[in-house]
Amino acid sequence: MDSVTAFIVAHKIPIGRELNLGMNAVKDGSGSFFDLVSDALGGLIDHTSATLGLVPPLVFCAILAVLAYLIRRSWRVALFAFAALVFILNQGYWADTLVTLVITFYATLASMLVGVPIGIAAGHREWLAKALRPLLDLMQTLPTFVYLIPMLSLFGLGVVPGIIATVIFAIPAPIRMTQLGIASVPLPLREAGQAFGATGAQLLRKVELPHAGPSIMEGLTQTIMLSLSMSVIATMVGSGGLGVPVLRSLNQVKPAMGFEAGLAIVLVAILLDRTFRRPSGTMRPA
Repeated sequence: MDSVTAFIVAHKIPIGRELNLGMNAVKDGSGSFFDLVSDALGGLIDHTSATLGLVPPLVFCAILAVLAYLIRRSWRVALFAFAALVFILNQGYWADTLVTLVITFYATLASMLVGVPIGIAAGHREWLAKALRPLLDLMQTLPTFVYLIPMLSLFGLGVVPGIIATVIFAIPAPIRMTQLGIASVPLPLREAGQAFGATGAQLLRKVELPHAGPSIMEGLTQTIMLSLSMSVIATMVGSGGLGVPVLRSLNQVKPAMGFEAGLAIVLVAILLDRTFRRPSGTMRPA
């Protein structure tokens, strides 16, 4: 190692140390805030999972199949939903699947509740869209495991750091797709609404959101898929779900268990995608 290289290596910029000090300062200065958030979210998810666990599995399969039919109006999708869930039940991963569905549901709900309003604001303000772009690019390019590190430091092991990391990982999708949908509303359409005396809120509700609806639904589908994938990875910090048998199969070298759990994850992903994605060939409103 030459002298210049040795000098550079010896004078390491203390980025990691400073970040660690910052995280500790935030945690120490927050009092019991993070503990309260952890207890509230953990209790909500555990209570929801326990409540769903009281429903007979076959009844739950039938309910989800009916919901799939009502959303897509397709008996094929409904039949696939029922068959996929019964297969997961047969393989012995029913409880883990319920936990994964609950985490995915809450993560998707939080991402849409936060992401859609931000996307609407960005669609109306070009400066905001430009300011958000590098941040969203960074959030979408960071390795997924990076999100777990600060959440683990703040909330400890359990489902809460996993679901918060999942929300952070998934939220760029609804922001981007909503911003794209709002920004793509034709100017003549906006002017026609204004000419009829529509207020800003009426214009948003009756013109912009209906036109941006397909784009927002596409964002919803992406959010569901991202939440599902991250919820499996979050098993590494103790969030539970279908990632548990996958992780156990790696630690114990049990390929059969890993294949079964992986197949269950694939079936859940296909089920959610087929249920919520926009049908092919659907045209955007003119």
